[in-house]
Amino acid sequence: MYGGRARRGAAIAAVLLMAGCAAEPARQDGGAARESGAAREPATADTRTPGPQGVAPRPGEVGRIRASGGLPPVVSSIPTRRKVVFLTIDDGWEQDPGFVRQIREERIPMTAFAMRDAVEAEGTPDQSGGEARFVGAGKWGYFRQLRDAGVPIENHTLTHPDLSRMGYDAQRREICGASALIRKQTGARPTLFRPPFGAYNSGTLRAAGSCGIDAVLLWTATVQPGGKIAYQVPDKRLRPGDILLMHFRPNLARDFRILVKKIKRRGYELGDLRAYLDAAVRPGA
Repeated sequence: MYGGRARRGAAIAAVLLMAGCAAEPARQDGGAARESGAAREPATADTRTPGPQGVAPRPGEVGRIRASGGLPPVVSSIPTRRKVVFLTIDDGWEQDPGFVRQIREERIPMTAFAMRDAVEAEGTPDQSGGEARFVGAGKWGYFRQLRDAGVPIENHTLTHPDLSRMGYDAQRREICGASALIRKQTGARPTLFRPPFGAYNSGTLRAAGSCGIDAVLLWTATVQPGGKIAYQVPDKRLRPGDILLMHFRPNLARDFRILVKKIKRRGYELGDLRAYLDAAVRPGA
């Protein structure tokens, strides 16, 4: 009788051991996704968590954006008649984990413009949306989480100055310095740049181009606390190709949820900004 129990126990132990061995690679892969370098992460993301799925442009849909003098083009909206808008977010003060979950789980396309002092919580945070709770909580680790959720991390300078009041060399230090830091922290060099306050001059464009920037991104509407859209057009409505600007403010996850529902309720899709820019700036690419 004891021998029968022993044989049954040995069989159960073998089954459990086999199940544990089968499960172990999944745990190891999950750890690698959090800890691996940039070179390994795209393959991990493809097999585990699909990235945001913004709509891509149809053939011939997008009008052309022309640059001049070899400088990066300045883009405030995408020339399309399709009911599609593009979500962007600036600075990096309020690092709400709920925002990352929404991006990842709902596969929402978003482009982030990181500013060093905000990400590293150096200075006074933006608390216009309420009391701050997550200022600098994850620092660059938070932006690596956004990157892993499919969010491109682009350039918004080191210290958020008014570039239009600065000389060329000082502007270049702000832009190139931010690009170098973002590449070090995320593994990818920014190709887009958003000037603080939307202020720039010809020196800004020259400096941005010298730092490897393909396009300078402005916006057509801003998102205020509570998910309210502040339009820059008289009829106060969304238009095809609009680029919306948010900030990493308190209550970000709540406001973002309200915003996305509002956009979809009005019949708009969320677009893949990089794909549309490529079609507009380099047709046929």
